Amino acid sequence: MLLTTLGVLVVLTMPWLGSDAWPFDPPRTDPQGLLGPLVSVADKEWDFGILRSLAVLAGLAVAVAAALVWRRPTWPRAAAVALTAVVVATLLVPATLLQVGLRDATEPWYHTNDSTYQIELAGDLILDGDNPYGHDYGDSGLERFYPAVDADPEIPQVALDHFAYFPGTALSGAAWRLLPGPLDDYRIFVMLATFGLFLAALLFPAPLIWKLPIGALLAANPLAVRGSWFGTADAPALLALVLAFALLVRGRLFWAAASLGVAVSLKQFALVAVPFFVVMLLTMGVPRGTILRAGAVCAGVLLATFLPFLIADPGALWDDTVAYGADTYRIVGYGLSALLLNLGVLDDRFGYYPFLPLALVVWLPVTAWLLVSQRRSGLLWPGAAGFAVSIFLLFFLSRVFQNSYLLWPLIGVALAYLLAASRRPAAADTAPSARAG
Repeated sequence: MLLTTLGVLVVLTMPWLGSDAWPFDPPRTDPQGLLGPLVSVADKEWDFGILRSLAVLAGLAVAVAAALVWRRPTWPRAAAVALTAVVVATLLVPATLLQVGLRDATEPWYHTNDSTYQIELAGDLILDGDNPYGHDYGDSGLERFYPAVDADPEIPQVALDHFAYFPGTALSGAAWRLLPGPLDDYRIFVMLATFGLFLAALLFPAPLIWKLPIGALLAANPLAVRGSWFGTADAPALLALVLAFALLVRGRLFWAAASLGVAVSLKQFALVAVPFFVVMLLTMGVPRGTILRAGAVCAGVLLATFLPFLIADPGALWDDTVAYGADTYRIVGYGLSALLLNLGVLDDRFGYYPFLPLALVVWLPVTAWLLVSQRRSGLLWPGAAGFAVSIFLLFFLSRVFQNSYLLWPLIGVALAYLLAASRRPAAADTAPSARAG
């Protein structure tokens, strides 16, 4: 199972590794600093030939391991973990470090993505004592990114007027910017969080034969690998979400609630997991008072991250994080909104789209049914499966459906398998650990 999973991940990831990068053409590339040698080896360009060759070496390691199985069918646990870690790191790390090195060799608006670039700028604003919400990014350097990628000048770039992420992302950006360059590139944090998904899978009380392949799938699937080097910042929130479920099934209820709060503070999408998480607590037979205290822990984490920005300007926080996606962002992706646009039902990418009515009429009843079905099952894994269905449906109905969003339902499916294979904690296990936090 493990060798097949690793081999499939290599086969799926290698042919597309490094493809569809932004078309940067900087006037000069000057390799320097810690990653300068890597940039020089790549001939000062985004050379996905090197990246794919390294991926092939990961495949070779899997092939050698498969050949050794014929002579030694029983492996030490450490060898299986090490092989998985090497394959995951080989697919994930080189591309991210090359992008970071190329950026360090040019200018900050080259070889980056506007989302992670803006997170870094938001972090710099916090370190300077300013509010990233309601801020005008038109003279921050971000405005130079769009001409560098040949973006259509007729399309307004609303990111120059809004910071769309919840406060946890801005705060993590500020913390990461304290590192020396080029390590302060936020994509390195995303890369570490992506690799952390593999390690988090190992925390589940399930057989290693399940945890290793699922952990590899979480960290080294093509979407996660691309998100690291390209710069989509879902991995930190996803890591916190996986940790929340792992800690929950181990009976560490308060730590699980805190991790869930971190996930929500990093990305709005994690809110969908909250009701399924609560029903899992009920299924485990956790006393109502303990559930309320766990909810207070989760709310406390959220309050700690939101409070400074609510005090500074609550209207700006609302406009940037909620109204941004609901009203101002253009229709992109492959969901219902794009289908209606292509069919001529909608005639303007920037026009009105009835997301809220659709969510109330379609998504909310389906999610309620999933929660009722989860409660009736008496099992834990339907909570993760229900989350996968619910968030996929929400994305399909939303105004924007990016490829990277598919990581969220994928995480839900993987969590369902991990929970199904895990030993369910007894009431005697959860009560003391809940008291201890």
